[in-house]
Amino acid sequence: MKILVVDDERDMELLFRQRFRKEIKGGQHIFFFSFSGEEAISFLNEHPKDADLILSDINMPGMNGFELLTEIRKKHKNPPPTVMMITAYGDHENRSRALELGANDFLTKPVDFELLKEKLEGVPGQN
Repeated sequence: MKILVVDDERDMELLFRQRFRKEIKGGQHIFFFSFSGEEAISFLNEHPKDADLILSDINMPGMNGFELLTEIRKKHKNPPPTVMMITAYGDHENRSRALELGANDFLTKPVDFELLKEKLEGVPGQN
């Protein structure tokens, strides 16, 4: 599965690479990383078939995760990527807004990687 992680915290790349070391080495998952919403849109425009799943932070400078999600749902429909929002704020308001804008799922930080791995098994595009 091709996964785009969007988070302005650059240490998230190292964390994902560590937690998915076995899956990356085995070719089960390929990760791409963008450090802003704008960078993610550029990636998606240049590589429209290279994201089966997008894991996006909500609170980012510039284009936030909600704005990114709105753009993804408007412009990347064929096939539509699965989008999971990740945030430190797991309140009902953020969860509801994410789902209303078209998020497929919602996770809170710190990320429970075992739960995330379970959820990945049900994502379209999973090998």
